[in-house]
Amino acid sequence: MRKIVVLSFVTIDGVMQVPGGPGEDISGGFKHGGWTVPFFDEFMDKVMSEQMGGPFDLLLGRKTYEIFASYWPYNKESDMGINRATKYVASRHPMTFTWERSVQLHGDIVKAITDLKAQDGPPLQVHGSGNLIQTLLGHDLVDELWLKIFPITLGPGKRLFAEGAIPAAFKLIDSKVSPKGVIVADYQRAGVVETGSF
Repeated sequence: MRKIVVLSFVTIDGVMQVPGGPGEDISGGFKHGGWTVPFFDEFMDKVMSEQMGGPFDLLLGRKTYEIFASYWPYNKESDMGINRATKYVASRHPMTFTWERSVQLHGDIVKAITDLKAQDGPPLQVHGSGNLIQTLLGHDLVDELWLKIFPITLGPGKRLFAEGAIPAAFKLIDSKVSPKGVIVADYQRAGVVETGSF
């Protein structure tokens, strides 16, 4: 059984859109692409190296795959294993791949991902892929959330927890704070939501 781990950069108001650069995704008129860059330092580099240091494969939506495929094959020295990983791409549209080890998931995406999860293999890391994350959350397919929560608000933009989230409990399994105030919090799926009263 493979775990699905969502690694996400998110603002304190929940925006996850285009953390890495201005031109990646301007849909909805988004104007703040690259908002994580001022917060990256040795601490954050170490966190990312640790989280991507073991074997993993990638599970990506089409847009994120296209962004990654335009960059990582040409930057193999600093790729942290991304080029070695098998890239599983969830897309309803036919795709042509030039990036090695890329596979399109066909048909019923939820069934395809459930079948993929049931196989033996390394964890499946999800980066970016906002629409895909909504599908994963909505079908309770996320095992862990590895969040980097940045100390800014952006207002409009695509959100990590948008329309796909269902009631679900998570347990904090690790946390730390960068010198620039980024909260690194790793959560593991932990059953149902409990309620009570005071």
